[in-house]
Amino acid sequence: MASVPTRPLALLDFVDVSPGLTAGEAIARTVLTAQTADRLGYSRYWISEHHNFPGLASSSPEILISHLADATPRIRVGAAGIMLPNHSPLKVAEWFKTLEAMHPGRIDLGLGRAPGTDQLTAFALRRSREALTANDFPQQAGELIAFLTNRWPEDHPFRSVLATPVVDTLPELLMLGSSGWGSAFAAANGMTTVFAHHMSPELAVDALRSYRESFTPTELGDTPRVIVSVLAFASEDPEAAELFRANWALQMRRIRSGDHTRPGMEEVRAFRASEDYARIAPTLAGRVFAGEPAAVAAEVSALADEAGADEVAVVSPTPDHGAKLRSLELLAAEFGLDRAPGSAGPRLDSRPGPALGSDRH
Repeated sequence: MASVPTRPLALLDFVDVSPGLTAGEAIARTVLTAQTADRLGYSRYWISEHHNFPGLASSSPEILISHLADATPRIRVGAAGIMLPNHSPLKVAEWFKTLEAMHPGRIDLGLGRAPGTDQLTAFALRRSREALTANDFPQQAGELIAFLTNRWPEDHPFRSVLATPVVDTLPELLMLGSSGWGSAFAAANGMTTVFAHHMSPELAVDALRSYRESFTPTELGDTPRVIVSVLAFASEDPEAAELFRANWALQMRRIRSGDHTRPGMEEVRAFRASEDYARIAPTLAGRVFAGEPAAVAAEVSALADEAGADEVAVVSPTPDHGAKLRSLELLAAEFGLDRAPGSAGPRLDSRPGPALGSDRH
């Protein structure tokens, strides 16, 4: 029995390329993680979009979504998100209508307005300085919605352009954000909002309360719906939880310094034992929820209640893949998720070990 009120859990993954792994092996681990989440009853599996980031293999979420949906029978799969300024709205509509045609009722399209990379790489993606500096996300999003729904103003020049294939159902459209802007945009357009608490914990609650207060029903949605992403890791081993915190702190330090590789477990252990980490560790309270399963579930549930979240997206980056899978199992049990029939299976081991049938992992 769950020790906290049941609430759907999703999973946001970055497709980490940990030291010693190839990109192909990292993607294979991601497939295994998605299959585990599906078996355990997680509601969604999302892939982020990042570019010029050697430590991640998520530069093309639209391709990974197809691969993951093929490998799982029931979980919703999608992007959190597609960074719309990097792409043509027509092309995004075509990608996701194609995905929806192949996997009806299982595709999520989360939109973001950040580049998902540095400014030079964004320039390379967008091909012009005008596109790099344009502040036209509302226009882009409006065009994407029109391409998805085939609803255009009578005088719009794109009215005769049909985003194909023609499908009977559409992907669920969500708006991502780590500030009040994204939630305000979602509220004004009747969209589900996804707030990145793992990036901006100090802004989450106020932004999501404002979203509910200002929500306007549209053809995209008639009731407000909130999803909050949270750094969460459950383990019976206190040291594993501390290493999870240290890994996140070390990742953030590297990113701020321009180093886009991911640390391995030996580097994380060394950092965890350092004076630098001892100084940083107190600042992680309220941002990183890691520890004994019941305590983590209670803390995450309390945050979700305060933010008015209907659903929680778990973010669990760690080079210890066995511990990650075990954490997903522990959280699923605490939140009372609906396992797939006949999926009790063997207990996942939190100790580091082979994940893909090779002693390299």
